[in-house]
Amino acid sequence: MRKKRKKPALPQTCAALLNAAALLIPVTADAGEQPPSLRLAMVGNPAHAPYRQPVSQTATDSEENTGSWSFTLDNDALVPGSRDQDYTYGLSVAATGTKARDFALSLDTPLGWIDRGIGVDGIGNTSELGHSFEAGLFGFTPEDKGIAAPQYDDRPYASLLYASSSRIQVNPQDKVAWHSTLTVGALGLDLAGNLQNSFHKAIGSEHAEGWNHQISDGGEPTARYSLARQKTLPVSTDNLEVKSTVEGSVGYITEARWSLSFRAGRLHTPWWQTSPELAHYGERNNATAMSQDNERYLWGGIALVGRAYNAFLQGQFRDSEVRYDSGEVNHGVAEAWLGYTWAFNDGYRLSYVLRGHTSELKEGVGDRNVLWGGLVFAKTF
Repeated sequence: MRKKRKKPALPQTCAALLNAAALLIPVTADAGEQPPSLRLAMVGNPAHAPYRQPVSQTATDSEENTGSWSFTLDNDALVPGSRDQDYTYGLSVAATGTKARDFALSLDTPLGWIDRGIGVDGIGNTSELGHSFEAGLFGFTPEDKGIAAPQYDDRPYASLLYASSSRIQVNPQDKVAWHSTLTVGALGLDLAGNLQNSFHKAIGSEHAEGWNHQISDGGEPTARYSLARQKTLPVSTDNLEVKSTVEGSVGYITEARWSLSFRAGRLHTPWWQTSPELAHYGERNNATAMSQDNERYLWGGIALVGRAYNAFLQGQFRDSEVRYDSGEVNHGVAEAWLGYTWAFNDGYRLSYVLRGHTSELKEGVGDRNVLWGGLVFAKTF
């Protein structure tokens, strides 16, 4: 059996990864693109409603007080078959608009400090077009939840209660968007286990006995900053959207990733207003409201991830009974997702997504692929 491990050092900042990743996507504008004056004249014209309109560079002036709200439920029970392990559930609520930016708990001010400090505030002739605030809770469990003792050959119990703020900057001419997010939270709170067991009791499911052995049990503060650069690809049309995204993050998850994503169907929401490729477990990080128009589309993507550190497996500063050393986790992970969105004329929308990734552990019972489903209910004003 695996014995208690020494505390790993928290990874160093990987800002160099962000700079290198930004070089992977060309930023030149497409040939034959309509002049800005014509594009601006088309915005809001009902005659052009079937098409997704480029955004004005002065769109910050028109950001809504409350652009949208959303509620998200993730659960491994939302997939075919019987699963209750690994990333087992997530709950979050989010809002966009100036009220989200100015909310008392908003992290937009420190997020702006970081963006300016690393030189991405106003980068590449972009305009700041959206803000969001999100709060949520998610948890992880091993496969056998009936065991009260520490399980040294499976993934540890872990949880995060968090709040985050996001902002987006867009260059519509070059079809480039920059997303930045700052998240703060607490690992190891009793809330995650109590909530799961209360729900399991209500539905007559198995009680999870090992939450006392979760990562940072008793609570420990944590944080994460992420920055992503997106660009639509030339194959995109009115009914098909293809994006390439590079992203880096530093904190309780420290990684660099590249993703290729698509939407296909009846599209009205601009490409930069929907970003499922930026979701990380329960966190959604969508900084703008979507269209109020009736739209229906299939969406999905793949991602290749180079992960230097994962606090949900490796722990943080506080001692944890079950955790893994760097040499015992897979630093390369592949992810995939497929979803469908149905939006209604009154601004309501419902989405379902199936997500998964390859194993995060090299050996033991915990060496398995991870799969879960998600439901998102949202309202745009």
